[in-house]
Amino acid sequence: MRLQIALSVTSAALAAGNPLAKRAAIDDCLKAANVPVDAKGSTDWNNDVRAFNQRLQYTPAAIAVARTTEHVAAAVSCAAKVGVKVNAKSGGHSYASFGLGGENGHLVVQLDRMNKVTVDSSTKIATVEAGSRLGHVATVLYNNGRRAFSHGTCPGCVFWPCVGVAGHSLHGGFGFSSHTHGLAVDWIVGATVVLANSTVVEASDTVNRDLFWALKGSGSNFGIVTHFKFKTFEAPSQVTKFDINLNWGSGQQIAQGWQAMQDWVLSGGMPKEMNMRVFGNGMQTQIQGLYHGNSNALRTAIQPLLSRIGGSLASAQQYDWMGAFSYYTYGNGNVDITHPYSQTETFYSKSMVTNTLSSTTMRAVGDYWVNTARRNNRQWFIIIDFYGGKNSAITNMPGNATSYPYRDEYVWLFELYDRVGSGSYPSNGFGFLDGWVKAFTDNHKGANDLWGMYINYADPALSRTEAENVYFRKNLPKLQQLKAQYDPTDVFYYPQAVSPKP
Repeated sequence: MRLQIALSVTSAALAAGNPLAKRAAIDDCLKAANVPVDAKGSTDWNNDVRAFNQRLQYTPAAIAVARTTEHVAAAVSCAAKVGVKVNAKSGGHSYASFGLGGENGHLVVQLDRMNKVTVDSSTKIATVEAGSRLGHVATVLYNNGRRAFSHGTCPGCVFWPCVGVAGHSLHGGFGFSSHTHGLAVDWIVGATVVLANSTVVEASDTVNRDLFWALKGSGSNFGIVTHFKFKTFEAPSQVTKFDINLNWGSGQQIAQGWQAMQDWVLSGGMPKEMNMRVFGNGMQTQIQGLYHGNSNALRTAIQPLLSRIGGSLASAQQYDWMGAFSYYTYGNGNVDITHPYSQTETFYSKSMVTNTLSSTTMRAVGDYWVNTARRNNRQWFIIIDFYGGKNSAITNMPGNATSYPYRDEYVWLFELYDRVGSGSYPSNGFGFLDGWVKAFTDNHKGANDLWGMYINYADPALSRTEAENVYFRKNLPKLQQLKAQYDPTDVFYYPQAVSPKP
């Protein structure tokens, strides 16, 4: 249904095109359409406008606080008529503040008051409002017949329960169930979407199939999803959280251990039930993981790797499904989080997704790790996720199965993160992570070497052209054509949005 909204502003104000005139116009339009808004300067405004990454704080033209699909459609209609770009903000956890537009002057559609989750008792399909946070979704699913879906465990919320389901799942959604069950995006079976012309449509494998394909990996470019339908699985009765200490003191040791891990993964040694990452910072290097099974099964499965890398199993603790997720709140303990949310950090981040790496690349990255990173006294970390391989549920499908492109050929996912505990991020600090990525790209550039970047670890230093290429690779041309079809005037623009190209 197309919502027709009276725009109660003068044509002269619109013609002026200045930010103040547009702010007045959008305010008037939202008021006329009975769309709830945050009053500027109010407690709600201050909460909703606060960027997770304090390095990238922007001021919207207005914040529409949607509670229904109709509110979202009306807000999009107002933005299009006034000429203001519009962006959805679900959890507000974007590394580049894209929920705030990635620049000043956008209309933000705040979704986190839309957080209802239900489970169909017969089909086990979950209907999830798009403002729900992962911890809330996980809690409701588990309380309705011990159901679950695959999603992330962000290395910092206190952090993961606070991440919004929309941005997370529409752009991939990797976590400690992904090797076993795939990405969050793979569990979406339907969506209700507000398009750029403010119409409301359904998308699935049977209706609006091209739109559904685009949503599953590049969703923020094509509309605002207000409701998801997720298939679910029965949560395992036991999972085992484990840590492996690594004594990697040199670049050579890192490369040798890494090569052993890669051989193990590619040969099928890593069972489907195992989910792991290497975590390194200035104090330690270890493998962290979650095994979908009991501790005895874990010990049997991990032993062949330990003997290859010289690691030692430091801990192996069994939990039920929700108990494991409570552990990953890092002492906070609260998983079922809705609104409000106010956690922030100040940081710069980059990512890489690669296929098989050569020993030369591993050594270059390892040398940078030892000789440069370990001399940095900020709160940095590197995460190397065991992403692909013979038994991975992520990579057992072709790269064009969804618009999210990193499938059959990819093995590793990297997050590089550099933060400060207080104050501003240093203006001369960006070269640290840029140099680390350069250690990859200078060496991983052969004819068969593949790499890209992960939009959920968005790097705002990239231009629009650079970003859409490294985020979507072979799927970009089709995405650009669909963008021209569904949003030709860039209503859902942000600085790294897919560009419309018919």
